[in-house]
Amino acid sequence: MFGALLRFYREKAELTQEALGRRIGFSKSQVAMVERGDRPPKGTFAPLADDTLAAGGALLAAAEHLHVSRMPSWFEEFAEEEARALALYSYENHLIPGQLQTDGYARAVFNCHCPPLDDEEIEARVATRLARQELLHRKPAPITSFVLEEIALTRPLGGPQVLREQLHHMLDIAQLRNVEIQVMPPDRQTHASLSGPMVLLETAEHRQLVYIEGAGGSFFVSEQPDLGNLFARYGILRAQARTPEESMKLIEQVAEDL
Repeated sequence: MFGALLRFYREKAELTQEALGRRIGFSKSQVAMVERGDRPPKGTFAPLADDTLAAGGALLAAAEHLHVSRMPSWFEEFAEEEARALALYSYENHLIPGQLQTDGYARAVFNCHCPPLDDEEIEARVATRLARQELLHRKPAPITSFVLEEIALTRPLGGPQVLREQLHHMLDIAQLRNVEIQVMPPDRQTHASLSGPMVLLETAEHRQLVYIEGAGGSFFVSEQPDLGNLFARYGILRAQARTPEESMKLIEQVAEDL
């Protein structure tokens, strides 16, 4: 909404994004990102824009009530459900799941983002991801299960030291009574989720919800029969994976070999 308001006053003043940026000391791309809602107005952006565009305080008032989230708007509702969930089940095939990531590993993941993120955006996304991990230590504790492919344990994002710290962190988290971590053997001839990663929730109201993310986009599944099929698929994944005890031994060995 702030971006739409900014664009309204800019066009009313017959200024281009580049011209407005020059007058207030910001680049054309920064103005464009604020108008699209990709980033919030920072520093002196709002007061200078309000004065330059003769907005009469409208942009200042909008900025005061601006809700800034580092999550896409369509993901916020899921994140709220996640924070209150009775159970969380996650399958990941390329990375350590976000709920288990350390600061260094998460930073390495966001450094791989394409197109590249600036330093401030990376810091904000890392902080948001780490904050979501409070779920694992919440009381009452949610039932939590992770199944991940073995390649996620050996892909050296951030370098050997970052990966070693990440693996040790997983071993610590696995000591929690409400958490189970399982690793899928790479030599299995059958696999229940070749279609990719997924996160399954049982909400505080005992509803089921699935979040699926891919290169082509992300979506939620909340209706039968697809919902039941995905929960059944996850149950098969757990049966196909190594046991939690076997998985911990493997993670320890990988960490030692780094």
